[in-house]
Amino acid sequence: MVWQPARLTRAQMEERRLAAARLLRAGKLAQAEIARQVGVSRAAVTQWKQRLEQAGLGGLQPRRSSGRPARLTEAQWGQLLNLLQHGAVAAGFETERWTLRRIARVIKRTFGVQYHFRSLGRALHARGWSPQRPRPQARERDEALIAAWLRRDWPRLKRGLVAQGGQWPSWMRSVTRFGPPSARPGRPRVSRPFCDG
Repeated sequence: MVWQPARLTRAQMEERRLAAARLLRAGKLAQAEIARQVGVSRAAVTQWKQRLEQAGLGGLQPRRSSGRPARLTEAQWGQLLNLLQHGAVAAGFETERWTLRRIARVIKRTFGVQYHFRSLGRALHARGWSPQRPRPQARERDEALIAAWLRRDWPRLKRGLVAQGGQWPSWMRSVTRFGPPSARPGRPRVSRPFCDG
């Protein structure tokens, strides 16, 4: 049996301890091999062995978790994630950007539970929700107009700049190509005629 998950639930951790206890009681494997099989350090297996010898299987039972109890149940977290999927506008905000402050407001409004916005990031991340920033884009953006400008006006402007022999702004040198698609970016090298001196 090989344990792979990066984050285990409390039930999975208990199952892992009990699996290690069975292997320890069998006495056929070294502690290092048991540690490899259940995916823990040798020190953890040593500690489990000591607790097993002192208190039996009861010594490996899960302890009561310390700290403040969770304020939202797993079902409520599921509801919250469903609300987040529908978007911030559907939740009554002006834009689609979810911020931790907005999520805290939704929790307060929906479940009546007060969360400080700074404590939400880790809880959301543990449930597979990561912050996504929308790419800023103009509201009046017209893709057809942009494509027409690039097709019709940009080549004319490029030809005019080349004909004038003026300096290209630095931001255009790295992206502008003259000639065929295989040409290198930047201004073309001017070939000077060979002259006998």
